[in-house]
Parts: sequence; structure tokens; C-alpha cells
Amino acid sequence: MGTGYRELADALRAAIQRGEYPPGGTLPKQEEIAAQYGVNINTVRKAVAVLEAEGLVTPVRRRGTVVRERPVMKRLGAERYAKSKWKFGLVAFAADREASGREWKPGDQTNTVRRATADAEIAEALGVEEGSEVYERSRLVKDGDNPTHTLTSYYRPEHVEGTPLVDPTPGPAGRGGGFAVLTMQGLEPDAITETVFARMPSPDEIELLKLPAGEPVMVLKRRTVTRDGVPVEFARGVHAASRFAWSYNFQVPD
Repeated sequence: MGTGYRELADALRAAIQRGEYPPGGTLPKQEEIAAQYGVNINTVRKAVAVLEAEGLVTPVRRRGTVVRERPVMKRLGAERYAKSKWKFGLVAFAADREASGREWKPGDQTNTVRRATADAEIAEALGVEEGSEVYERSRLVKDGDNPTHTLTSYYRPEHVEGTPLVDPTPGPAGRGGGFAVLTMQGLEPDAITETVFARMPSPDEIELLKLPAGEPVMVLKRRTVTRDGVPVEFARGVHAASRFAWSYNFQVPD
């Protein structure tokens, strides 16, 4: 056939998209692919490497080349923070789950709280001096056994001291999560700025999120203020890129 590795990658990709090799299943052995397409093993390896780099497949020891699940979780935009949700007990990650038709439980979110030192970015976001003490609340969120993302929030101590936000119990900070707690403190969140970008993960992130080779992460930075412009939270999140479809719905500004 004179098939090169790019043409072979195209053929295998099309077969995956047609469902011939379903998510969670494996591609045929490389020798079988080579025989089917009349190419050598090196061509097959290079073609599979292309699909791996695209995030379509991943090698799994003792199983072979596994076809990966495609994004199944919606990560809502503004709707996930609707006051009608968190004021009545639905935290943001649970709003995502419900929009995706998936069940959730509080134990899907771990929780680690400690006092930390504000770096330059945290200090600017919260309006405090660099090096001053802040509360850090770190969460790892899972969908079943699969980690989906981390989220680490920072708060001014005077805003959260003695509240459920500094309680290390796993799960959200009570019904409605952190935004409900801030509201009870007279610090109702009113405006949020989110910045999102992609990068390759660190070794620690690969291990924590159980990322396959070659998968990037989506990094979220979130700053929340009250109606009076008082900053009440700064958060950083790291999301497995293949496990979310980021969805935004908004009115077009005048």
C-alpha cells in the first residue's frame, strides 16, 4: 500500500472515531496492525505514538494500547457559581456533576487546611502583604476512582477564622460550600474573574491526577470579590485536560 506512519495514524484514528475500537478497549497488537496494513513494525510504532500524543490512546502495561475515554464531564462556566445553587446547598463541583448526569457525594472531595505564606500572586489577589499569613484549603476531587482536578483556595485569616472553611473534615465546607460560609460572614461573593491556560504537568501532578503519558493539564486561576470589591478568595486549580469539556453560556455584551 505504501502506507506511511501518518497515513496509518489517520486510518487508526478514523477507526477509533467510528467506534471500531471503543473507549476502554485496545487496539490490535502491533504485529497484527502491521500485517493488516502491509507496513513494518516501526511504522506502526510511529503511528501509535502520534495517536498517543493526541491523547486518543495510552499504553498500559500487560494490556496493550488502550483507547482512552473522551471528555464526559461538563465544567460549567458562570452557571456553576449561581447563587441559586450554593445558597441552597449545591457546591460548584456538584453542579458540574449534575449537569453531566453523574452522581456525586461529599467524599469525592478531600480537604487539607493549613496556614501558609502568601506569595506575590496570592498577596496581590487578596490585597495583603507578600509573606503575610493566609489560610490555604486544598482539595483533590475524584469521579469514582478517577481524580479529575485539584483546587487550592486562599483566604484572609480574619475572614475565615473559626468557620467551616478551616475545618479539615473531607468534603465541602458544609451545605453550599465556601461561598455559603463567606456569605454567612457578611462577605457574599458577587464577582469572579477566571483565567484558564494549558501546560504540561509536573511529575507530582502526573502522579496525583493519574495522568497518562503526554496529557496536558488545564490550569484555572480564580479571584472572587464582594459587591464592595473586597477580595474574599483566590484559587488555583489543576484539571486533567481529557476529563472535562469546558462549557460557557453568556449574553453577548452591548
